[in-house]
Amino acid sequence: MTISIKKIISAIWLLMLCCAFAKGQDSAISVKINLSKSYQHINNFGASDAWLCQFIGNWPDEKKNKIADLLFSADMLANGSPKGIALSLWRFNIGAGSAQQDQQSGIKDEWRRAESFLNTDGSYNWQKQAGQIWFLKAAKARGVNQFLGFANSPPTQFTINGKAFANAGKTNLSTDKYKAFAEYLSSIVKGIAQASKVKLNYISPVNEPQWDWSDGGQEGCPYNNIEIAGLVRAIDKAFIKNKTGAKVLIAEAGNINYLLASGDKPGKGNQLNDFFHPASVNYIGNLPSVNKAIAGHSYFTTSPKALAIKKRLALADSIAARNIDFWQSEYCILGDNAGEIDGRKRDLGIDAALYLASVIHTDLTVANASAWHWWTAISAYNYKDGLIYVDKNKTDGNYYDSKMLWVLGNYSRFIRPGAVRVDATVKGNMALKEPLLVSAFKNGKNITVVIVNQNMNNALVNLNINDNIGLLKSYTTSQTKNLEANNIAYGKNKDTMLILARSVTTLTGVTK
Repeated sequence: MTISIKKIISAIWLLMLCCAFAKGQDSAISVKINLSKSYQHINNFGASDAWLCQFIGNWPDEKKNKIADLLFSADMLANGSPKGIALSLWRFNIGAGSAQQDQQSGIKDEWRRAESFLNTDGSYNWQKQAGQIWFLKAAKARGVNQFLGFANSPPTQFTINGKAFANAGKTNLSTDKYKAFAEYLSSIVKGIAQASKVKLNYISPVNEPQWDWSDGGQEGCPYNNIEIAGLVRAIDKAFIKNKTGAKVLIAEAGNINYLLASGDKPGKGNQLNDFFHPASVNYIGNLPSVNKAIAGHSYFTTSPKALAIKKRLALADSIAARNIDFWQSEYCILGDNAGEIDGRKRDLGIDAALYLASVIHTDLTVANASAWHWWTAISAYNYKDGLIYVDKNKTDGNYYDSKMLWVLGNYSRFIRPGAVRVDATVKGNMALKEPLLVSAFKNGKNITVVIVNQNMNNALVNLNINDNIGLLKSYTTSQTKNLEANNIAYGKNKDTMLILARSVTTLTGVTK
């Protein structure tokens, strides 16, 4: 008698589950999913190509294609597990030209410089940023259909000091250059479409305008709200005149505090009302080219948990009042996070990934984020800033996937554009040191539930969904698993399932 390897593996898996159930909680945590109570729609999950794709895009084909698969592929492996995390948006760094300036750029780390398509004589060279263009094409070839171009700084030809970073925290773009910058961005959208056959759906012209960007650490340009409004009005005119078709995303606030309050940056905060309240002198929410969303970054606002929730509840209320979306458009683990986790030193394991999962969960379920973007997809640095890490080598090297990549995939791979978040309530969490974090989404007939278990113990979950919903598969990321696919592990009671310790599990199903 011949027994297939697949059946042997399944038998071993079931035996492991039985043992795991024995070590789980004595009583099940009750999770109720209410499909009739819905919240925000989901636009996308994304990450950016800054800054390393300019070099990694020139690595040997086999390696860069494997990296692209990890980021963009929606294919399944032979065992049914995902090949990659299927990001639904890719962020393209529109360089300001510091790379062409080389050491004279004032940016010491050449890996943080960026090329520009714009030549000194005003013409364009669409062969520049070739490594990044390769990743644009690779993303599209694997099914990504949303693309965003972001400018950390205007091109050096337009800046006041001729550099891609500012002096003394003052804006580096004079008002008489707004029109030129706007026309340039129009040309970028059309030129990239020509060079790569990829259309930039969104343009983000400013990035973290609250910061000084005056130390030469990277390209950057500060702006106050008056300056942003003036620039966006110029961009709107240029986009309409040139029939660009892209939407402008504003304003990539340095952290979400600046969306709601002035804080320590007078004239640079309170951006939600400043840009989207009709009575504001800086009102630009009615411009045809402006995306009806406010973008902010979750940096330095994720700990402690109670304060993180308080800030996001206020943000959700304000977003609802203005009837626009909130895009969490950049995050990686920075700072000391109130002692919860240190952003220094890379961590390929589950510790950083579980912290990341808690941030994504809170942004989605409390702030009602419609989009969630990681900072840099590929890193060579000793920080918790990368989904994939690489050797700092321009032509070749090794790459290392992190658990943060796969945990983001627990969301991005299964919660697709057009999904709607539905209500998920949890009872019995008091039995756990850390409560289970549960979110649920529907997209047509498809149902997705994501459960984060930060505890050292397994958890038994009694999942209550309408009778006409059938859950089919589970995909688990843990210290030993990367979105590993399995049939759902039920206990003695068919409604009870096992969620492994220190894991993120995505459950998928369909309406019957």
